[in-house]
Amino acid sequence: MTELTGKRALVTGGSRGIGAGIALALADKGADVAITYEKSADRAADLVRQIEAKGRRAVAIQADSADPAAVKRSVGDAVAALGGLDILVNNAGIARYGNVADVSLEDIEAQLNVNVRGVVLATQAAIPHLGDGGRIITIGSCLAERVPTGGSTIYSMTKSALLAFTRGLSRELGPQAITVNLVQPGAVDTDMNPADGDHSDGLRALTALGRYGRTEEIGAVVAFLASPGASLMTGSVVTVDAGFNA
Repeated sequence: MTELTGKRALVTGGSRGIGAGIALALADKGADVAITYEKSADRAADLVRQIEAKGRRAVAIQADSADPAAVKRSVGDAVAALGGLDILVNNAGIARYGNVADVSLEDIEAQLNVNVRGVVLATQAAIPHLGDGGRIITIGSCLAERVPTGGSTIYSMTKSALLAFTRGLSRELGPQAITVNLVQPGAVDTDMNPADGDHSDGLRALTALGRYGRTEEIGAVVAFLASPGASLMTGSVVTVDAGFNA
């Protein structure tokens, strides 16, 4: 349970949902954890207390992942607070649904800014701080490879961009022994996509297991990818979707 003792992690968009599950999983394995949040200050503070109760250091950093300056600053703040950085988890993301013919420019840009540009900029800022054995783990979506209904085309496009980003970056950073991997969750029970929501029955029906995932199940996969046990994995796409893409 201490594979990550002494490691320092930053989880973007980590105050709730999948991000919070990831932050707690990393702390359970021994890592000190910084999280960023946009508006959920109370929930971020509560998560910090939960991590500290595990005997780990924790810090919450306010940063809008759509703001390039804030993204870069947040990495620097995490490094300063934790004394360095070993693990970056690009988790922050947004979804705005609508058919391509109708979606607004504002919604297109918002998703590109957070889901793609924010990931690239956080990674750029983190690379100089990551040493031998560093980890970059990005949270994508099972909808990057399968789009079974209309309305999520633009969102899916932004998540599919992370496939190329992960594979290309793994080649660039391989000589530095830094691994780069992508996790693609399916439907996970969160505030944004509750297991008892309006569309949950339809989503469950598209999976092999017939259920939603839990945030701790995604966190467990990320914690493994951050661990020494995953040292040979890079440029990999790990789909955790209850068989949605089976």
